[in-house]
Amino acid sequence: MTRIDPAELTAQLVKCASVTPVEGGALVLLQGLLEEAGFTCTRVDRNGTPNLYARWGDKAHSRSFGFNGHTDVVPIGDEADWQHAPFGAEIIDGFMYGRGTTDMKSGVAAFAAAAIDYVRETPPDGAVILAITGDEEGDATDGTTALLDWMDSEGEAMSVCLVGEPTCPDHMGQMMKIGRRGSLSAWFEVEGKQGHSAYPHRACNPLPAMARLMDRLASHELDQGTAHFDASTLAVVTIDTGNPATNVIPAKSSACVNIRFNDDHTGAELSDWLRNEAAKVDAEFGTTTGVTIKISGESFLTPPGPLSDLIGKAVEAETGHMPELSTTGGTSDARFVKNHCPVVEFGLVGKTMHAVDERVEVAQIHQLKAIYTRILQDYFA
Repeated sequence: MTRIDPAELTAQLVKCASVTPVEGGALVLLQGLLEEAGFTCTRVDRNGTPNLYARWGDKAHSRSFGFNGHTDVVPIGDEADWQHAPFGAEIIDGFMYGRGTTDMKSGVAAFAAAAIDYVRETPPDGAVILAITGDEEGDATDGTTALLDWMDSEGEAMSVCLVGEPTCPDHMGQMMKIGRRGSLSAWFEVEGKQGHSAYPHRACNPLPAMARLMDRLASHELDQGTAHFDASTLAVVTIDTGNPATNVIPAKSSACVNIRFNDDHTGAELSDWLRNEAAKVDAEFGTTTGVTIKISGESFLTPPGPLSDLIGKAVEAETGHMPELSTTGGTSDARFVKNHCPVVEFGLVGKTMHAVDERVEVAQIHQLKAIYTRILQDYFA
């Protein structure tokens, strides 16, 4: 029986122009391949967002190994900046070029290839599950969350889950993610009273209030880090007034901050702090501040234990490196999976993800398949 070439499958997926929220044929391709290998596949689309659920093995099995990934990719930007076709999957000097080669069609291809070969050659006493979304790079409101909602309603479950995001900064085997920081964005609109700049006492200038508020937030030390997390951070990402006149005090000013927070905090606690800080500044300056907050995800941690040990040993066996346990980086769909089962992330080197001429070393795709195969073998041993 012919084994699945993960690099060839990666190339086929890259040629699917699946820029969020377009499916682009990627999930159709995966479904056909998985069904041919005996997986039961279900499209779990919600509100126009494409998602695929695939399971090998009986639903009644007490243990199942799950994989979560995505086939959607970010936009290419200006195609003229690319030296290689963004969806061409061209291989030059051992590297495959194209949008999604790193983030994360190689990861999806490597696990799908590993899973298909594994269940064909050594059918396990358990289930192998793939939960693949087409909406990780977008708002993610109807992607992995839709898959998990459907699983709950259908009695489907993963005992543990591996997310195949790129996790290694510089070389294969360097790092796995056992958690992620939470993410919160807050928009402020400080309202004063417009007036002539020659008569500031007749106006209420929102700009000094905004400057004071942003300084209070940016100067505040949220924490000094925790056992598995770096210190939380707050970044002022924009301050806007849009006032072209030099003799007019504007009526309003707006700003936005982004907070990446560790397990010392919750989104609700930080939201209360932001609103309280705005109220203190309003009391000082006589302004009125509206605050709008979006919590993209809470911080979470899968404590070091059986799942991270399983993955770490497989990675070390195939690469010679025991991966560092990390919680760095941005958000991922692991923030949703953690409410369903223990979850750890491991994948490729992520240096070129989202970049022009995104690329992956072809040898690393094969190495990743070998790692994923060993993880399945050891899990069901």
